[in-house]
Amino acid sequence: MEEKKLDVKSIIGFVLIFVVFMWMMLPKQLTKEEQAAKAKKEQAAKAAAAASKTAPTKVITALPADSTAGDSAQLAKLRSTLGDFAYSATLPSAKENFTTIENKLVSLTIANKGGYIINAKLKGYEKIRKGSGDLVELIKDNNAGLNIRLQTQDNRVIDTRNMYFEPTLTKSGENQILTMRLKSGPDAFLEYQYVLKPDNYMLDFSVRSQGLAKVLNTSKPADLEWNLKSYRNEKSATYESRYADLRYEYEDGKNDYLGQGKDKTESVEKVSYIAFKQHFFTSILLTDKPFAKAELYSNNLVHDEKTDSTFTKQFRATVPLAFENGELAQKMNWYYGPTDYKILKTYDRNIEKIVPLGWGIFGWINRYLFIPAYDVLSLIMSQGLAIIFFTILIKLLMSPVTYKSFLSQAKMKVLRPEIAELNEKFKKDPMKKQQETMKLYSKAGVNPMAGCIPALLQMPVFYALFQFFPSALSLRQEGFLWATDLSSFDSVYKLPFYIPLYGNHISLFPILASIAIFFYMKMTTGDQQASAPQQEGMPDMAKIMKVMIYISPLMMLIFFNNYASGLSLYYFISNLISVGIMLVIKNYIVDNDKIHAQIQENKLKEPKKRGRFQQKLQEMMEQAEAEKAKKK
Repeated sequence: MEEKKLDVKSIIGFVLIFVVFMWMMLPKQLTKEEQAAKAKKEQAAKAAAAASKTAPTKVITALPADSTAGDSAQLAKLRSTLGDFAYSATLPSAKENFTTIENKLVSLTIANKGGYIINAKLKGYEKIRKGSGDLVELIKDNNAGLNIRLQTQDNRVIDTRNMYFEPTLTKSGENQILTMRLKSGPDAFLEYQYVLKPDNYMLDFSVRSQGLAKVLNTSKPADLEWNLKSYRNEKSATYESRYADLRYEYEDGKNDYLGQGKDKTESVEKVSYIAFKQHFFTSILLTDKPFAKAELYSNNLVHDEKTDSTFTKQFRATVPLAFENGELAQKMNWYYGPTDYKILKTYDRNIEKIVPLGWGIFGWINRYLFIPAYDVLSLIMSQGLAIIFFTILIKLLMSPVTYKSFLSQAKMKVLRPEIAELNEKFKKDPMKKQQETMKLYSKAGVNPMAGCIPALLQMPVFYALFQFFPSALSLRQEGFLWATDLSSFDSVYKLPFYIPLYGNHISLFPILASIAIFFYMKMTTGDQQASAPQQEGMPDMAKIMKVMIYISPLMMLIFFNNYASGLSLYYFISNLISVGIMLVIKNYIVDNDKIHAQIQENKLKEPKKRGRFQQKLQEMMEQAEAEKAKKK
């Protein structure tokens, strides 16, 4: 890495140090009380200025071993409340100062007070909308905290978040190492160490103690508490909150999460990481040695998007840190970055599992088929075009299944008159009617289940895609046609009022998708009604399907109005292609006359061997018929 040169901020820093030094050399003209008040006021002003800026002042501190030797009165006073840790409160570092470590991806600011991260900023991502100029900040304005509760030998309880740490910033190659020490003496301390590597969202983090065996009560573990109140970073707070949750992994690699809702709590054991997952960004605490147990808490903060628009979730995790030989020694890692499957997988820590791609076969389809295929397409074209070509690719792959389904419906449609005759002939004997119907299917070489199987085969693909698009970070703030962000809704008109379940805007892609699914169902429902004769004692499916023609598009229109426009674009193109495929199959591939001739020819042949299901069904019907005859 090229060594940094002096810039304007560095020059200003040196000038400020010189001014402060000269001020300290001036003769005292104020009383001690006035000086203390003035110093406190100046420190508060500096802290406020530092907090309001995106890049707080960097501090590199190398302090003497003991700077309190000449102030025994102050030390004695502090000991009455802080015990041995009074030493830390009298060091020059006991001020509202901050240290920043950063690379090309992330900027982290750590406060002297508490020794924890008070600002975590992602440099490559803007919040709410593209071009806003506001970078995503996972931590800012006291929305997060880290605290270790320590119990001393003299029965005091020390919360580290209220104590001042002494910072030391060094380098090891290109790695930045920030050591924060809460001291109880020159060589006795609790230490946080942050190690940030170049081009990396992950940083090493360790907690250790030295020389505290006689200061702390080590018979019980020290409780580490980590909390985060997640800021809204996307256009829709409700949609973002839906995909924000607390996730964790057990020692055996099983991944789980805390459910959505209000005041959700759970106690778990042997946890290797805890993730405060937002929609497209996440904060993860990982540990080399699994936490013995963890108390987890999650609370939904979005109840009404009209008013709840700043925060999405409140997260908290409390884990015990065990003492070994009277000292703490826990190696961990922090991750502050995007919830991107490819980025998370590079760390080889199983943290990519926090991306909700679906369980079982659904996740498998996404990981090994959809993600690689879509990545290739998105490299050579825009995200909108990539969705269109991705949809075409899927429909082409599924076209044989679609053909089989339509062919089955066509065969059933041809057999409908004969099935109607059987229904009329044996209307007083349902069992006999069913037996004769099965014989007709067998002679004609028609499987009544053939139309259902293709539909079942398409379900995993449908569900996998429903999980894929909301998790695709590449769609975030990428526009297409009128949509400015394919990961959010594509509002074309703002309503002056709010409609429950629908919202206060009109999205266009859901309207187009609803129209396309209406025409598709209109086409297919007629064939399904014609191919499926009414069975005695069964619901009239024809009437049900007529109602579903209108209900399904309406549900699509309402449900997807606030969903990602990329998902609505997919369903619009998918149903449009399905309509086209059905027209081609119906008009140019499937010939009803040929199907009828083939069925008649099949009737003259020896019946095909029944499948296991058909054979079992036939045996059951024959047994029932025999029992019926015996009773008569």
